[in-house]
Amino acid sequence: MSNTEYKFEGWAGFGPESIEGNLKFIEYEPKQFAEDDIDIKILYCGICASDVSTLSEGWGELKDMWPQVVGHEIVGEVVRVGSSPKNGIKKGDIVGVGAQCDSCLQCHYCNKDMENYCSNGMTGTYNGKFSRTSKGSKSYGGYANYWRGPSHFAIPIPKELDPAEAAPLLCGGGTVFSPLVQYGAGKEAKNVGIIGLGGLGHFGVSLATALGAEVTVISHSARKQKDAEDLGAKHFLITGDDEAKAFKGHERSLDLIICTSNAPDMNMSAYLSLLRPGGNFILVGVPETGKIADIPPMTLIFGNVHVGGSLIASPQTLKDMLQVVADQKVKSWIQKWPMSKVNEAVPSMIAGNARYRYVLVNEENGGNL
Repeated sequence: MSNTEYKFEGWAGFGPESIEGNLKFIEYEPKQFAEDDIDIKILYCGICASDVSTLSEGWGELKDMWPQVVGHEIVGEVVRVGSSPKNGIKKGDIVGVGAQCDSCLQCHYCNKDMENYCSNGMTGTYNGKFSRTSKGSKSYGGYANYWRGPSHFAIPIPKELDPAEAAPLLCGGGTVFSPLVQYGAGKEAKNVGIIGLGGLGHFGVSLATALGAEVTVISHSARKQKDAEDLGAKHFLITGDDEAKAFKGHERSLDLIICTSNAPDMNMSAYLSLLRPGGNFILVGVPETGKIADIPPMTLIFGNVHVGGSLIASPQTLKDMLQVVADQKVKSWIQKWPMSKVNEAVPSMIAGNARYRYVLVNEENGGNL
């Protein structure tokens, strides 16, 4: 089908029930190969909560986008290179691909290393359609043997890094690293709070620490306190069922809060009380309801605090992050699963068993379990 000696095959969902262990292994047709494209033999692919929210249609109906091969934390070996590759990529390189695989590459934001905010719309690594080349072709993700797409969005993996550990950094890590850097973690923002210690939150703690910030983890219970401390957190706030009561005595102690929680019923006034004047509360978790709790305007005005959001990382930000990870020897806390057992791994992650990221290993392609 793909006009190569290898087949593009992967684990596809055909409906919301696919997250219950019903992914099916299929062959599919990738986009038409363009001169700035590469093909990657996939070795590892992280399982991201976005994969589940997409397959379950929690973020909206997929309609004509079934079947869906998800996975946007891809690491593998380059096996084919077009005549105009970017980033100096060549055959045999180990590279990664995160949650974005294309943009217009011409607008103001693309030219400012902000391709994730492309004015003409970004193409997701899965559940997207290409428009710059192979117009209308679907994008397919990393629960697969091979991946094809623009080399501009392939990130060389530093040789010092374990490629399996690098995989979940390409979405989960980049998603928190981007706002940490944007809002000055370790510089202007000396004290950083991380809400939630899960797949995103554990990266938030380790990366904020690597950037020089003093980190406070904010969690519902004490269950993960030791993990937080092992990751580098200096403080641990337990909210229980009454955030306002829990935060008494901690008002105006933080410069920046990264919220990885997707809870729709947070006491926002209580959380914002933790910020110093000029502080920022940045959402990276996305409630499937599409809403956050109400914020009284006076809370913003009298506190001089700001609420914002941050999308995935740009290619340049991913490169910067991987260098910090390599230099500071930041470790990803991962558990490996054979890709052949994806129908066990996905339900296990949904059940909350991951500590803190699952990575699928393509043993047939040479991935190390």
